[in-house]
Amino acid sequence: MIDYLSKGVTAMEDIHRIFTRFKEEFPEVYDKHKALGKEIHEKVGPLGENSRWLIKIAISAACNHKRALATHIKKAQAAGVTDAEIKHALLLLIPTAGFPVFMKAYSVFEGGR
Repeated sequence: MIDYLSKGVTAMEDIHRIFTRFKEEFPEVYDKHKALGKEIHEKVGPLGENSRWLIKIAISAACNHKRALATHIKKAQAAGVTDAEIKHALLLLIPTAGFPVFMKAYSVFEGGR
């Protein structure tokens, strides 16, 4: 398990204020959301940490979820995923999701550097 605090990523709420608002307004829902995310990310399959983050990056990018994409990029970098690996995952969007989708995701990646 990655200790994001020591890697410079304090929490999702530090990246997106709306997430903090969600947690404050719906604490029970947040607790269940967090538990489900942890269960799926850490316990239910054989994929390694870096693979999981790259998949999350690709899914967020393909769905045009910019906040999730920015969060997943930061957490992937904290877990040791390289910029080259992230760029490769984003480039893989082009043949399936299209060049405009790639460009939107690439702008999120470049904007966070």
